[in-house]
Amino acid sequence: MLVTHDAATLAGHAYDRVRAGQRMPGVFEASPAVPIGRAIDNLLLIVEFSLEGEWEGQVRYLPM
Repeated sequence: MLVTHDAATLAGHAYDRVRAGQRMPGVFEASPAVPIGRAIDNLLLIVEFSLEGEWEGQVRYLPM
């Protein structure tokens, strides 16, 4: 899983990889407007309750 604030670039590259049939571990994008504590809380929940590989090939936005 990759966590980023780079909404302008990274999501597009991630989708390009998926369309090309390449592996993409999953991207979580947090807006710079999201307080860091809230983003961390969301990530901790995601890690705690996710299955291995569950987010592969997906782009998700925080907060969820």
